[in-house]
Amino acid sequence: MRARYSAYVEGEDQFLLDSWHPLTSPSGLEIVKDQRWLGLKILAVHQGGSADATGWVEFIAKFKVSGKVEKLHEVSEFVREKGQWLYLTGTLKN
Repeated sequence: MRARYSAYVEGEDQFLLDSWHPLTSPSGLEIVKDQRWLGLKILAVHQGGSADATGWVEFIAKFKVSGKVEKLHEVSEFVREKGQWLYLTGTLKN
């Protein structure tokens, strides 16, 4: 989760695509250029340890775009395949 957040901060769209599960991955990704990420707060983690094949992370990421501070509150689901954690899907929270 932290690596994907860092990739958004740095605009590394290829890492984001590479760490996205093939079943749910978009064909392309466009990073919003005037978006500035302000911080990541992990609220909860379930599984995702070295012996697990699945896990989820609830987080809030704050960002600023067009002069307005916004937040993304999501529960992200991950699966491990061939030793690599892949983002499967996310559910937005209010």
